Amino acid sequence: MPQQDKAYMTFWEHLETLRWHIIRSLVAMLLVSTIAFFCKNFVFHILILGPSRPNFWTYRILYKLGKLLDAPYLCITQSSLTLQNRHLAGQFTMHLLASIVIGVLGAFPYCIWELLRFIRPGVKLYNKYTVLGSTFLASLLLMFGIFIGYFIITPLVIQFLANYQIDPSITNNFDITSYVATVAKLVLACALLFQLPIVVYFLARAGMITPKRMCAYRKHATLAILILAAILTPPDVISQLLLAIPLIFVYEFSILITRLATKKIQ
Repeated sequence: MPQQDKAYMTFWEHLETLRWHIIRSLVAMLLVSTIAFFCKNFVFHILILGPSRPNFWTYRILYKLGKLLDAPYLCITQSSLTLQNRHLAGQFTMHLLASIVIGVLGAFPYCIWELLRFIRPGVKLYNKYTVLGSTFLASLLLMFGIFIGYFIITPLVIQFLANYQIDPSITNNFDITSYVATVAKLVLACALLFQLPIVVYFLARAGMITPKRMCAYRKHATLAILILAAILTPPDVISQLLLAIPLIFVYEFSILITRLATKKIQ
């Protein structure tokens, strides 16, 4: 598509430009999803099913920590999780779903870059350094969110739910669709929650929020984070804090981001 001055484009020209940004983003997602689809063994055996095995990285760390602190409940040496497929197209559907989720996460930094490229010409405050810096920060926060979701929250949730019983006569045999959906939900939720600094940066640059307002609502935000952590994690204090503490730091970092953003405006 030929380059032109987007600041003086008509509405329909803006729409056409946006269409190409969306198309390129979708192509990037499709490309990453296709690669993930053909790497089935790595995606499922290593990544998705990894937290269901007792030799997973998180369980090994917890085992060493349990030995150090003399806390046997931290030592997970075996897994009681049993997975099965009850639908004819269940495994193929899960293969597609997992590939799509990986495609969205893998192409997310590029999609952010495309979005920022679209809005930059119409807003004088957004120069090329802002676009590059925001893309880098969004990618860094995305990886941090995925790390927290995949290596901390997901294993704890899986172990809790796999071993939870309301009566010994009831056996836990989980469907593969339920397992994959749970893993995808937890990882995606953490990845999106850690994008808060990017959102508040642009809201601050637009004058919609201020550092003073965010500081005033710090207690409310902390309470909301604790409630959210309680919903996403098993009902024990340790797992809730493992999610809540990083999110509280993200909120504090967001306050710092708003201060930097408002200074640039002034």
